[in-house]
Amino acid sequence: MSRVVYGGQSYECGGKSVLDCLTAQGVHIPSSCRSGVCQTCLMRVVDGAVPEKSKEGLNPTLAAQNYFLPCVCYPEQDIEVVLPEAGMDKLEARITRVEFLNADILGISLKPSRPLEYRAGQFINLFMDETTARCYSLASVPSLGEELFLHVRKVPGGLVSGWIFADLKAGDNITISEASGDCFYVTGKPEQNILLIATGSGLAPLYGIIRDALLNGHRGKLSLYHGSYNTDGFYLVEELRRLAQNHHNLSYVPCVSDGNAPTGYAPGMVLDVALADHPDLTGWRVFLCGNPDMVYAAKQQTFFAGASMREIYADPF
Repeated sequence: MSRVVYGGQSYECGGKSVLDCLTAQGVHIPSSCRSGVCQTCLMRVVDGAVPEKSKEGLNPTLAAQNYFLPCVCYPEQDIEVVLPEAGMDKLEARITRVEFLNADILGISLKPSRPLEYRAGQFINLFMDETTARCYSLASVPSLGEELFLHVRKVPGGLVSGWIFADLKAGDNITISEASGDCFYVTGKPEQNILLIATGSGLAPLYGIIRDALLNGHRGKLSLYHGSYNTDGFYLVEELRRLAQNHHNLSYVPCVSDGNAPTGYAPGMVLDVALADHPDLTGWRVFLCGNPDMVYAAKQQTFFAGASMREIYADPF
């Protein structure tokens, strides 16, 4: 008979669902419909495996991180489970390089004290002190090395970004969290077209996602649009152009929203330019990162253009 381990305690399922098993023992798990629809009871398996049926209807990136629906999960083996917010442990990291990517964005390279499991495009928390932290998306790709790479934008009056720009240097030790977030590439649909739209340092997760997709042999279109008020706001331009030259399925379009756009740049708001180029997004996967106003508008408009809401991944910051 299968058992469920939660919070250090082990419980026999006795043919019940994981949710019924735990609640029958007095364990409080948030829930509502109890039929796999509302996803209120979402949990994550950290040891063992759950039946695939208990992942049906989940966003593919959640399923890839071992999340499941305990209300419809009837385990066939012993498992250990946690709530979604569990597992964001802290660890130490050493700064190996600090470089200006443009006047307002720093590139920070970190080497964690132990191997960090993550997906390109997820985020980590960077701690200024015990209680003050900000989350930054990972531009690095796990298969390309142990170092982590962040793009940090200087926020006017920003407590943590101001500290990073003023004080951090190579050789410093800092505290970070483990990785989280569902904005990352999932294998399994190598022919699917992917649209990626970013503003500012929202390029960071998309830079990681694109390289991860290419390393995994993605063959569908990878259409990247990066927006800025003027050309001073762009970075990694030459790297991205070289990447596009080397991969026929990758296109890169930097978009200037204010004033004239020089040769090699598209004029207009990044969302407008991307949708003018791709008015029908039926069957596409979409990643949206950066300015919250842009991300929220793009989520709606890409849905209206045909993208499934389950295939739209948004990371506003």
